[in-house]
Amino acid sequence: MKAAMSGFDLRAIARELDIFSGAYVKKAYMPHYEQIVLRINPKESDQFDLVLVRGARIYTSNRDRPMPMTPPPFAMMLRKHLKNARMTGVRQLGFDRVLAFDFDTKFGERHLYVEVFRDGNIILTDEEGIIIQPLTHASYSGRTLKKGVQYQPPPQALDPHEMDLETLDEMFKNSDRDLVSTLGGKANLGGTHANAVCELAGIEPNIDTKEASPEKILKSLQSLLSDLSNSNEGHILLKPSKDFDKEALATHVVTLKNNSIRDRFLEQHAIEATPTLLPSHSEMVKMKFESLCQAVDAWKGAHDAGALARREAEKLDIASPGRGFSTDVERLERRKAQQEKALEGFSAKIEKQQNLGHIIQNNWSHVESLLSQISESVEKNGWKETKKASKEIPWIVSMNSAEGSFITILPNEEGHPSGPQTTLNLNESVHQNAQRHFESARKQKDKTKGAVEALENTKIELKRATKKEKKAEESGKLGKIKRSKRLWFENHRWSMTAGGHLLVGGKDAKGNDAIVKKHLSGSDMYLHADIHGAPSCSLRATQGFVVDQHRPAHIPNHIPAFKLVDKLGDERINEEKLLESATLALCWSRAWASGGGHGTVYSVKPAQVSKTAQSGEYVGKGAFIVRGQRQWFKDLDVKMGIGLVSINGVPLLMGGTPERIKQLCQRFAIISPGLTKKDQLANRIYKNTGLMTDDILSILPGASEIIEDNGIFSPIKVKKVDEEE
Repeated sequence: MKAAMSGFDLRAIARELDIFSGAYVKKAYMPHYEQIVLRINPKESDQFDLVLVRGARIYTSNRDRPMPMTPPPFAMMLRKHLKNARMTGVRQLGFDRVLAFDFDTKFGERHLYVEVFRDGNIILTDEEGIIIQPLTHASYSGRTLKKGVQYQPPPQALDPHEMDLETLDEMFKNSDRDLVSTLGGKANLGGTHANAVCELAGIEPNIDTKEASPEKILKSLQSLLSDLSNSNEGHILLKPSKDFDKEALATHVVTLKNNSIRDRFLEQHAIEATPTLLPSHSEMVKMKFESLCQAVDAWKGAHDAGALARREAEKLDIASPGRGFSTDVERLERRKAQQEKALEGFSAKIEKQQNLGHIIQNNWSHVESLLSQISESVEKNGWKETKKASKEIPWIVSMNSAEGSFITILPNEEGHPSGPQTTLNLNESVHQNAQRHFESARKQKDKTKGAVEALENTKIELKRATKKEKKAEESGKLGKIKRSKRLWFENHRWSMTAGGHLLVGGKDAKGNDAIVKKHLSGSDMYLHADIHGAPSCSLRATQGFVVDQHRPAHIPNHIPAFKLVDKLGDERINEEKLLESATLALCWSRAWASGGGHGTVYSVKPAQVSKTAQSGEYVGKGAFIVRGQRQWFKDLDVKMGIGLVSINGVPLLMGGTPERIKQLCQRFAIISPGLTKKDQLANRIYKNTGLMTDDILSILPGASEIIEDNGIFSPIKVKKVDEEE
């Protein structure tokens, strides 16, 4: 799925939007941090929204979209400078992914630059190009985007429209890449259109550039650019799914109407919006629109219109208690509960405001009399005397001279002063006072509409997440855990030995320093393979893992659950624990990469490890001086096990000795040095378990051979495993 508009797309968008030169900006909104909406009022047509999504897309829309009650600072700045401003033009900077919107304002000329690449940005400048305010302050090589500096666009790339035979020929002669890479990068076409040019020219895209015909390529390129210049349409490309094959998809899209059903269907099946059809699109199912803006709005409009709802949902997620680690299902269930609670609150507020408005209307004479009497008293005697006199009136609670209002108790059904309280303004009629409550109720309804849509979206997401989680469980995959940060020991090599002791080792020189300085003390033991560059390892005496008595609900039964503790019950480090740790210290060293079958490791107490060098000694980064007697472990096997465990509710891959891993884990594998690369092994584990690749790579010691596998590299029938328990 295309994440952002290309230079081709923006060329078409600029041409479509430039038609509205002369239109006025009515207001600016910011429903989400990544999105700006300018409400545009053309002279001879209905107003519309210009939607600017940083780093992604630009288009027009007429959708209803909830907006924040209080505009963010950037939106306020845009309102100050662009309210009632006349748009004088829309232009693309070269063929880059940057559009410039020019405005004539009461302050003079203003330019709004929308960058649609990387993370994107939106920058407002004055007539001299000085940045008034960027959406996000940023620094790049050669340019800085911050208030008060000259706006510098990104370095201008080659414009394909200016390409001639001489330029192309020179480019091909000097290129050291294949044809499609040269066209995509140096000719600024991007991968999709570079392939299209090759296909139109009838040339294999991966041939050596020097072998390609510049004449054929130029002719194809000019044909493509001509199609772009003459195109006034937009197209959405769709992909088949489990429910709709290509034939069914083509039949179904014809029946779709412009409504929420179409929005949800396109959300699942649309992969791209394009101004022109390329050769690669010929076999794809397509939907045609009158403009590219309309196509983009049909594809992404519903998502962007829900920006405020997404922002509110993100706030709910952040505010959720116990948020450390949670699955998508847990997170969405919390969000759903909070949104339902919020809706109940909205409904109560609406009902209250409407009720107050109706009571005022139903007691018209009474309210009018109160307003009249108090106004006369204030005019005749002043606020001070009126306040004193009001204390004897059972209908009046308090008075506010600064705002010219008073709080009154409204009559109940019997006409007694025991109904609800409300504020009445002296400068407003009975009707206006009642209308104020009805208007408040209406605003709450508008907010409720967005909340209802957000709740519906959450329910859809929850349904998908639940289905996905169930499918993953059946296949043996683990649900992805959303967590704010990694467990501290994951920054190092780590394992669990007999007795639950935590063993940590450095990954590099900096990590070795951290192990010794931060995680080696007291009754711990230091271990180091008798190989240059081996990691410093610390077997913690007190810190380690115990069985989690409150197993998290999202952790499958076939995965053992532990939690990290600072105080173990058994803090003695005996020969068995040291031998385990020594084996792992050897596996974490270069012994694994060398393919050796055996090796030697020594252990010492923390007091024997020093960074202080004596005369004639040099201690580099990550290195230490070990003094005194050492305990040696010789002829250790270079072999280890990897297995699935849960630590503090997070499913992880853990390394250990083959015996320990077999004892602890139901899903495990035994590996030894081999020829299969780490990333290939990690990819297999990822596909079979669902664990993050980065977490897997940190556990694998290097290129390996699989000696034994039970549900790590190949599927396992989880249900059967659970039954055997």
